[in-house]
Amino acid sequence: MNRAVTIALGLAAAVYAIPVSVSAQEAPPTYLADPGVYKVIFEDERFRVILATWKPGEADKPHSHPVPSVVYSLTNCTNKLTSADGQTRIAKSKAGEARAVPYTASHVAKNIGRSTCRVLFVEHK
Repeated sequence: MNRAVTIALGLAAAVYAIPVSVSAQEAPPTYLADPGVYKVIFEDERFRVILATWKPGEADKPHSHPVPSVVYSLTNCTNKLTSADGQTRIAKSKAGEARAVPYTASHVAKNIGRSTCRVLFVEHK
């Protein structure tokens, strides 16, 4: 990792008020943790775009979001998110919505809706 990337990640961590050290509960990034749900559809030296698809009732494997990113909903989605400590929350999104995704050390997402959920994650490297 070059110096500029290291500095940029450090600044991103400060902006999002997250710990710079790796958590003992940190899981692999989405596309490595569960390639059945997360597929890298574009990647270069600056960006990575990941398509995530959950069928109704499908849960992914524990994964992290190691860098802040943006998620864009391709379909209406209702997911139950469960963090490593067992806390849960419901995340609803409508097709065409975008929102920021902060650093997340580890969680699991389960599609609790009636239809397939598809979203795009855009990560800045």
